[in-house]
Amino acid sequence: MEFRIARGELAEAVAWAGRALPARTTVPVLGGLVLRAEPGRLSVSGSDFETAARAGADAEVAVPGRVLVLGRRLLDICRVLPDGPVSCALEGSRFTVEAGGTRFGLSTLPYEEYPAPPAAPSPYGEVDAAAFATAVGQVAVAAGRDDTLPVLTGVQLRLDGAEMTLSASDRYRYAVRALPWRPSGPDGEAVEVLLPARRLLEVARALGKCGTLRILLDPATAQSSGAVGFEGGDTRAVLRRLEGRLPGYGTLFEVAGAAVAEAECAALAEAVRRVAVVADGSSPVRLDFSAAEGSLLVRAGYGDDVAAQRLPVALNGADEVTVAFNPSYLLDALNTFEGGELRLEMLGAGQRVLLGAGGPRSAHRHLLMSVKQLV
Repeated sequence: MEFRIARGELAEAVAWAGRALPARTTVPVLGGLVLRAEPGRLSVSGSDFETAARAGADAEVAVPGRVLVLGRRLLDICRVLPDGPVSCALEGSRFTVEAGGTRFGLSTLPYEEYPAPPAAPSPYGEVDAAAFATAVGQVAVAAGRDDTLPVLTGVQLRLDGAEMTLSASDRYRYAVRALPWRPSGPDGEAVEVLLPARRLLEVARALGKCGTLRILLDPATAQSSGAVGFEGGDTRAVLRRLEGRLPGYGTLFEVAGAAVAEAECAALAEAVRRVAVVADGSSPVRLDFSAAEGSLLVRAGYGDDVAAQRLPVALNGADEVTVAFNPSYLLDALNTFEGGELRLEMLGAGQRVLLGAGGPRSAHRHLLMSVKQLV
């Protein structure tokens, strides 16, 4: 195996594949990256038991072949390589990397012991990569962090006709975002898959500038097993789905008879961030809405350690409404909205509050539970 490649191309491909390397593993070969050299092309791939990542790049290949090398060591080498062409070769059991007079040697790992990564399904449709990255970021904040409840650590992806819906919940909040996408074939039955939120967010952000993102999925196995792939240009990531599905949000998002307030989102987020500095731990931030005064009082703290700020707000459907939230949860929600007007539909203290951008048919909605204990 012998090839020559630009330093930037090699570093980018290794960095992408390295995203799939496990932080810790008892299986040494899972810490490796597979390099495959074919005429005119180099591909670099990595995998753990949940994710597989592969990137390709143009290369001058003198001798085709493949090799499994220590992934993090190769990542470190790529970071310090001088600019210019890089020559790589397999010399016996050693893989060499040379550029600008600097030469590195890497021991290889036994390729035959490397487990087969999850296979990439066939293309199922396309979506705007930047819009998808934004949507994943908007819902992933509501996913749980408790690995003992894996179903709540996922983002649910629903494909129904020309609409894609992403949702996530940790039981205390529920975020939903809809966006258009382009299925490859005729409309069939709706497909739902649950994917690890952290992994999906990493993939979406990394592919956010690729223009068009291809969704790889086998609808015949999506409801029960199988993997889901995301591909942009020469880069691909395949995620194993989580078992189960999130509880439905249909009835939760029905807030008939709710009082409706409209506020400037950025100003509200800044006010919450400002007053929350006096909040002790997870003590709540209180929002007092008044229709008569046309204002919202944001306040936090106890005793002499208090802070408050008043904002102009329009309130309809009630004379006064008071709700309170965990400040971190509230800020997480507010920061997922892209400025402009924010609509809050409130059922009262200790009950759910539905946040949406603009009108009642917002494509992005975030449900929060108001805490009963008020400031």
